[in-house]
Amino acid sequence: MKKVAIQGYSGCFHEEAARSFYSSLGEENLQMVECDTFDGLYQAIAKGEAEAAVMAIENTVSGGLIPNFDLLRKNPQKIKGEVFLHIEQNLMALPGQSISDLKEVRTHYMAINQTREFFKDWPQIRLVESEDTAKSAAQVAREGLKGVGAVASAFAAELYGLEILAPGIETYKQNFTRFLIMDDGLTVPEDKIDKASLCFTLPHTPGSLAHILTILSFYEMNLTRIQSLPIPGKEWQYFFYVDIKFSTYERYQQAIAAVRPLIEEFQVLGEYTSAL
Repeated sequence: MKKVAIQGYSGCFHEEAARSFYSSLGEENLQMVECDTFDGLYQAIAKGEAEAAVMAIENTVSGGLIPNFDLLRKNPQKIKGEVFLHIEQNLMALPGQSISDLKEVRTHYMAINQTREFFKDWPQIRLVESEDTAKSAAQVAREGLKGVGAVASAFAAELYGLEILAPGIETYKQNFTRFLIMDDGLTVPEDKIDKASLCFTLPHTPGSLAHILTILSFYEMNLTRIQSLPIPGKEWQYFFYVDIKFSTYERYQQAIAAVRPLIEEFQVLGEYTSAL
């Protein structure tokens, strides 16, 4: 049984992402290791409590999870895969209740942000921020809280025996989260690698980033994301995090060899198979 660290509670979107990824590899026998924080994912691996970790990195509505880019750079585990999960938020409660019975709804702050428009039609409901969507569902079920609802996944509703009162209440229906897989036990064959995540710094000179991007374009690297974060202690200098897709691993290696002399610090955060 593979032990996989997730940020959140059993039934959360991280668990859904983990099961989706490993089921595609034919691996169904998983044990989730619940972590309160994203940093806790790496701690669980370091302590031997987990063999792998799944971590959200960006969402199509709320953007990138900025602190997680820093975690990727500071920790030794490499990205071995990714999965995109459609995020559908559902309002749920103990069976036999209606929305008009609810006075309070608990969920994670991101779920609150994604569903505010729905709750404008229910002004009597107070939205209460919690640690995790699935944990909110579990509390409602285990404590038998009448008049209290939760916003979480359909998976959580099934797991904890709650009734979905309103499905798909997120404002933007094209709501996807990208999750990264860190698993040192996985080996990605070279002929299956078509995406890489990189981190680098550049000389503080005019046009340095434009030069790098021009070279990557020449080698037909498809830049799917770029994120900059300040370098602590160095004014107006940045770490650049980029994701690139490519047709062949050989072409990718040629591109890296061409830009490497122009880069001051360089890390390969992972080379893996694109999920899209």
